[in-house]
Amino acid sequence: QVQLVESGGGLVQAGDSLRLSCAASGLTFSKYVMAWFRQAPGKEREFVAAISWTGGSTAYADSVKGRFTISRDNAKNTVYLQMNSLKPEDTAVYYCAAVGSNWGGPAYTKEYEYDSWGQGTQVTVSS
Repeated sequence: QVQLVESGGGLVQAGDSLRLSCAASGLTFSKYVMAWFRQAPGKEREFVAAISWTGGSTAYADSVKGRFTISRDNAKNTVYLQMNSLKPEDTAVYYCAAVGSNWGGPAYTKEYEYDSWGQGTQVTVSS
């Protein structure tokens, strides 16, 4: 179905910034809601940020509000996650997700609302 490939992860110090990218291919729907989730060792995958097709609606987890910004470039079929003021607790594998929508959808926040997932990119934030 949809292939999602994340990039941009790495090892940084607390307070640093990273910009993650997720490139989508094999799209069969005209419009997709896209999101970022993350999973730390020993923890469940959790919601980070989501964005509607137009970018008019976004949603963020409370833990990243004010620090992370999700955006998209539909011409490139790419979604981004700008992460600023990174903290050690942000350390996780970050996954992008997508779900097709006839109208572009809202910014879905639940894992079960997405049906396409990338392989993940590691983000490690040291103290």
